[in-house]
Amino acid sequence: MPRFVGWVLDRHKDSGSRWLRVPVGIVLVIGGLAGFLPVLGFWMVPVGLVLLARDVPPLRRPVRRFLLWAERRYLMWKARRRR
Repeated sequence: MPRFVGWVLDRHKDSGSRWLRVPVGIVLVIGGLAGFLPVLGFWMVPVGLVLLARDVPPLRRPVRRFLLWAERRYLMWKARRRR
């Protein structure tokens, strides 16, 4: 996970930030669905799902699996690029 994303998630991991995480997560997912527009992007969907997964238990496992898959793909891409 990029350092900045990890910092933001660590900063807002206490239960008092739930009122902020859930609406922001929902807005990011909805905005990401309109990713074809110039300002919005499809990158907003995974970020919104990560925020929502902290407070919505059914989303935790799929989001965790996706993040592990994405990390493996990134590391493979990085290794290929170095060769």
